[in-house]
Amino acid sequence: MVNQMPNREEVKLEETWNLHDLFQSEKDFEDALKEIESKSLEFNNRFKGSIQRADEVVNALIEYTKLYEIIVPAGTYASLSLSTDQTNTDAQMRASKFGSLSAKVSSQLSFLNSELVELPDNTIEEAISKSPDHQLYLEKLLKKKKFQLHPEVEKTLAAYSASFGAPYKLYDTTKMLDIKFDNFKVNEKEYPLNYVSFENDWEAESDTEKRRAAFEAFSKKLKEYEHTTAKTYDMHLQMEKTTSDIRGYDSIYDYLLFNQEVDRSLYNRQIDLITKELAPHMRKYAKLLQKEHGLEKMTFADLKISLDPTYEPTISVEESKKYIDDALSVMGEEYIEMVNRAYEERWIDFPQNVGKSTGAFCSSPYGSHPYILISWSSRMNEVFVLAHELGHAGHFYYANKEQNIFNARPSLYFIEAPSTMNEMLVANHLLKSSDDPKFKRWVISSIVARTYYHNFVTHLLEAAYQRKVYDRIDQGLNVNAQILNEYKRTVLEEFWGDTVEITEGAELTWMRQPHYYMGLYPYTYSAGLTISTQVSKRILTEGQTAVDQWTKVLKAGGTKSPVELAQMAGVDITTDEPLKDTIAYIGSLIDELETLTEEINKNA
Repeated sequence: MVNQMPNREEVKLEETWNLHDLFQSEKDFEDALKEIESKSLEFNNRFKGSIQRADEVVNALIEYTKLYEIIVPAGTYASLSLSTDQTNTDAQMRASKFGSLSAKVSSQLSFLNSELVELPDNTIEEAISKSPDHQLYLEKLLKKKKFQLHPEVEKTLAAYSASFGAPYKLYDTTKMLDIKFDNFKVNEKEYPLNYVSFENDWEAESDTEKRRAAFEAFSKKLKEYEHTTAKTYDMHLQMEKTTSDIRGYDSIYDYLLFNQEVDRSLYNRQIDLITKELAPHMRKYAKLLQKEHGLEKMTFADLKISLDPTYEPTISVEESKKYIDDALSVMGEEYIEMVNRAYEERWIDFPQNVGKSTGAFCSSPYGSHPYILISWSSRMNEVFVLAHELGHAGHFYYANKEQNIFNARPSLYFIEAPSTMNEMLVANHLLKSSDDPKFKRWVISSIVARTYYHNFVTHLLEAAYQRKVYDRIDQGLNVNAQILNEYKRTVLEEFWGDTVEITEGAELTWMRQPHYYMGLYPYTYSAGLTISTQVSKRILTEGQTAVDQWTKVLKAGGTKSPVELAQMAGVDITTDEPLKDTIAYIGSLIDELETLTEEINKNA
């Protein structure tokens, strides 16, 4: 039974994260904003128009780094306090205030990059020799030189940065505050519905009538907001297209992939290979679900159900710690110490409450510890979700300690590798922990339904849909709700074929994901999981050698390209082989599920 969610002030304090590690009081936060404003003005007055020699470049970058290290925790505090309760007026105003200040500061500081790219190459080379810590920053800046605009244009664009983020904020406000779901009825009994309960519970509900009724009610309410949401998304897309054009990129793809340090072939390969070669395996899995649940037909609303609804372990927050400690112990003492601190020092926000952001994420502000948001439902599969976010936490725990603030963050292409790696380590540990066929089937089905379905199907189909959208935008066209619904339905129908009925409302799933406001992000989940699947196999066969190499990768942060990071871990992503091997592995897991199910049914 899904209950109504409590308000934020009603949840247990010990299950919430402790933002006081960032700022002890609101006064401290306000003081930080004043310091940011005064130091950015001071920086502007000291360095604008006076950076000519290599030593001046170094001095400017040293002071810029110090300033950035003050900005990051303030922005994180404003963002995280809002993410746990978007109905809170103080949190709304705090986030808006920081956004306005950030835009002002960005405009004041925009001269730095404009002046640096105009310096002679030998001056930059001398600066790099004097300060190797800033080599990466300067090299990336030089690569962007041909896309840099006139200093006054850069200053103006920076001043509008808060406005450029408005479409996402409008989307999130509509989603979290304006959309109010009605209760739905089954056999005259009412059940509560909201974003979190639908995605955490009702989608996986074993009672078909309730599950489909929840899906219908959820979709019906989403549809009331499709035109507003589509217009909001189109605004974001047009901003990206305009930015791409005025900076001189050949296409919107070149603009969005530039910072990822990968070419379009790697992007297209993930989408093309998976949609073609994974589809037959996932259709087989859908048929297995249909057979086990005795469904007359398999619909889109049925794809998240458990293979065995009679075997669905539940787990408390406290119990999850032992599972995760045991599973991740292979990563070594320092890593487990980080995990333990996350629980003990309240780095994690567990409760479900009104106004809290959906899904899960990890924020890792430089100079502090990571923070993880999750809406704990007590389902055992939440262990995989939490392990995933702890993978992000571990990555930046290491990278932030080893690298400076500009070198710590890797390409978006690689960002999901450490997170999905932890999911694989949890799965491998659980598979070794019991020989019981039902438990083994539950673990493998969790890997398929949670890890691979989430990253290789849900997010990959988002990417396939997103590619259709960007193809249209790159032609100078716009989108609306009808077009977006048509694109999404087409992608789903092409992947699932006649195995799954794409229920009315399935085409609206584009409205549920914030990832579309983050550039070419959705495809990176499958890219990261491709790498982590291969590395997790190495850890199983090679042990400590593979673990040590992976730890070095985590510590490298953003100092290497995705291709180089993968190579450090023993994976060559310049070829099709790792992706093809991962798809074949998913197929083997589904085959094993069929075999185990036959065995269990035979012995029942």
